[in-house]
Amino acid sequence: MDYKKDIQNYIELEIEVLRKLDVDQINKALNLLDETRLRKGRIYICGNGGSAATASHFQNDFNKGVSEYIDIPFRFHCLNDNVATLMAIANDIGYEEVFRFQLRGNLEPGDILVAISGSGNSPNVIHAVEYAKSLGNQIIGLTGYTGGKLKELSDISLHAPVMSMQVTEDIHMIFDHLMMSVFYKYLCGKEHLRRE
Repeated sequence: MDYKKDIQNYIELEIEVLRKLDVDQINKALNLLDETRLRKGRIYICGNGGSAATASHFQNDFNKGVSEYIDIPFRFHCLNDNVATLMAIANDIGYEEVFRFQLRGNLEPGDILVAISGSGNSPNVIHAVEYAKSLGNQIIGLTGYTGGKLKELSDISLHAPVMSMQVTEDIHMIFDHLMMSVFYKYLCGKEHLRRE
């Protein structure tokens, strides 16, 4: 089989979406993340499916990757990463509560929530966002498609304007690595991370 045309089409779609990204919103996200770091606030992050893996990847890149080189570290906390807690909440209370329940009693003034949902309508993500907003905490939302409810609720919207879950999730990882690269330069004095 010759897949080259499909490969090229996918690459061209990625490039098209990248050119449409809102640089002002990315800049606002960088500033809010750094302000939260400096005041030693927590940055909670969550998502479903592939977005759960993205949330874990964000936590790794900021808590270890960037924080290794700075005096005041980022304090990311991924709500996806304790499987026992997730399963207990899903079984005993309901899957739509797996993130909100973990925020209850933990979310403090000055903390923020990074919420990831390709469709923008994942009920468990939306419940967590609505809870955080009810307490006055700010939301950075990562979305695709038309953005759904999450885009509307977000204080800062990192939106991938594309009707493809695969490209949406690719762009969400680019948001992570883009912001990480900027912080390497401005916080760590490094152009990029290099391991020998």
